[in-house]
Amino acid sequence: MCGIVGILGNHEVAPIILDALKRLEYRGYDSAGIATLNHGHMESRRAVGKLAALSDLLVQSPIRGHSGIGHTRWATHGAPTEINAHPHRAGSVAVVHNGIIENFREIRDELAAEGRSFASETDTEVVAQLAAHYIDRGLAPGDAAAATLSRLEGAFALCFLFEGEEDLMVAARAGSPLAIGHGDGEMFVGSDALALAPMTNRVTYLQEGDYAIIRRGGAVIHDAAGNRVTREMKTVSIDTVLVDKGNHKHFMAKEIHEQPTVVAYALGHYIDQARNLVAEAAMNVDFSRADRIVLVACGTGHYACHVAKYWFEQVARVPVEIDIASEFRYRDPVLTGREVAIFVSQSGETADTLAALRHARGRVGRAVSVVNVPESSIARESDVALPILAGAEISVASTKAFTCQLTVLASLAILAGRQRGTIDTAGEQELVRALSSAPGALARALAIEADIAPFSMELARARDVLFLGRGSMYPLALEGALKLKELSYIHAEGYASGELKHGPIALIDEDVPVIVLAPRDALFEKTVSNMQEVMARGGRIVLVTDAEGARQAGNEAWATLVMPDVHPFIAPLVYAVPAQLIAYYSAMAKGTDVDQPRNLAKSVTVE
Repeated sequence: MCGIVGILGNHEVAPIILDALKRLEYRGYDSAGIATLNHGHMESRRAVGKLAALSDLLVQSPIRGHSGIGHTRWATHGAPTEINAHPHRAGSVAVVHNGIIENFREIRDELAAEGRSFASETDTEVVAQLAAHYIDRGLAPGDAAAATLSRLEGAFALCFLFEGEEDLMVAARAGSPLAIGHGDGEMFVGSDALALAPMTNRVTYLQEGDYAIIRRGGAVIHDAAGNRVTREMKTVSIDTVLVDKGNHKHFMAKEIHEQPTVVAYALGHYIDQARNLVAEAAMNVDFSRADRIVLVACGTGHYACHVAKYWFEQVARVPVEIDIASEFRYRDPVLTGREVAIFVSQSGETADTLAALRHARGRVGRAVSVVNVPESSIARESDVALPILAGAEISVASTKAFTCQLTVLASLAILAGRQRGTIDTAGEQELVRALSSAPGALARALAIEADIAPFSMELARARDVLFLGRGSMYPLALEGALKLKELSYIHAEGYASGELKHGPIALIDEDVPVIVLAPRDALFEKTVSNMQEVMARGGRIVLVTDAEGARQAGNEAWATLVMPDVHPFIAPLVYAVPAQLIAYYSAMAKGTDVDQPRNLAKSVTVE
């Protein structure tokens, strides 16, 4: 995952930035670069590969200056080449960027029509070019950055440096985390506090939508509406920085908010953004001759597989079986040798899933793992290991690993559709465009957080809660119920909405809240009918839908959470956010241990 460092210092910054970038190596990267200002003149150095290559380049061709920005890049738009490496420069502007700019093509075409030429394949260069465009039209650098930010869509963190402006950086956050460090006559910017740890222990975390005008004397922070705001400065110790929660109370909250960023990184690995196609070379899986797909996992990973069943069958028209890992080998499934078997595990060490993999190897056509730890046992013992690139997930309850698992599985389903001839290029591009919009949609979905906290106080008093969903929302109902059980210890069950009248409706009364996940899709009206059945029996409905769904459903629900409008293909990723936040705030209201729920472990390594 990309790393950002910026310094307005009192010493030569290039070696300090390089050292800070080394502390961000854990994020993963394929190129790196630094830009500095020396007496107002801007210079930059960029190199492909590890930081040692950049370090060698700086020895051979040093750059000087007390102001600078640096970056480690994980390629999204464009291959890992020197020309695509950051910082990107246009005119007097240099930019480093973490995330994805969704509307970069629109802006690039607009600027190209005005005569601007582009050197790279990246979305980031558009940011630099747009800021330079505004400066050429007479805006001051800070105002040009603000105008640029107002045009951008997606999930991103940005840091701007301007030629001739030794005492100015602009930093902005929309979906991707960013921290400002305060020194003595110096100021710093970093993707996290770990990058800044040796330079300062005084940190301000930008909140969603914030941008900051930074000078050596301090930072002036504005919110998304442009209003000047004050954000708390925190003093952090090196011990807490190593496992930093940022400005969140719990790791789970931090990891929920990281989802736009980590999903963007997963997409950067598995999607060819330039052509809007799945990057087949990143997967090395052949579905063309498979007679079926077998999906195996435990817990949250099992529900990710359940969503993927809908995708594989609808997109690739291939039969899919889902197995709970602990049951797979004991039922002694019939395996023909023509299956693609996919094993999903966050840790890659889950004992039941590892045992299922070992049972299947040699009996299936291809054993594929979807894991967050590439060096794990499951990854090593698979024919193909596909990293989900979620980064370290500390909280026991999985959040960002779930959405990254879904991202990889969705990419595989599109690939399977291409290989099996069930979708043409136009169909693949439509699905890839939808998938590429997920980071921005996730960032918008997080805006409902303020609406969830109030009713979660009352939800926490319930002894039983039901979750309902149809189609791919059914596995999300199962996942939502699991999260609520894990964190708040409230008994919760997830059901397919159509199953309500086949038994669970007997539980409905005014003391049993029912959470309905229902984007406005082809199944919406049937779900609303089930919702009416609940309300007719005194049940309290929490409706999670989009604006059109809320309009059609009326105002009879106890609470309505309005989600962004999204393509149905990515609805499971986006609707994971309210399920996670409902569980989180209910647990907060009950005072349970959010990050380490009782009786649970992050990695279950015993059967």
